[in-house]
Amino acid sequence: MNSSAEEANISRMPQDTLTITDQPGSQPGQRILTLVGPLILPNIFSFQSTVRSDQSQSLILDFSKVPYADSAGIGALVGAYVTRQNSKRQLGLVGVCQRVRDVLKVTHVEQFFQFFDSVEAAQQN
Repeated sequence: MNSSAEEANISRMPQDTLTITDQPGSQPGQRILTLVGPLILPNIFSFQSTVRSDQSQSLILDFSKVPYADSAGIGALVGAYVTRQNSKRQLGLVGVCQRVRDVLKVTHVEQFFQFFDSVEAAQQN
């Protein structure tokens, strides 16, 4: 196998990148993380680092531009839930697509999360 073929097999596709934008919420103690891209194994370390460093009382994760998540991504999301639950802080998910919701259902963790249709609705909670 030539090296260019090997590189094609191991390099991430541009659509597999995850961008996280951090902004304050409308209420004191709120943070909003807007995720753009899939929540998958190559991306979870930046996601985990960002979530762990957040000290807000209420963290809103805007998933409206997350097309899918793999088992590692779901695990990272459950980890975020557990960490926030243990410190009596809130976590809300906004705009979760059906594909991600289905994975949450199949893995029996959907009941742990609060879902909202919009960032505005989550901020009012």
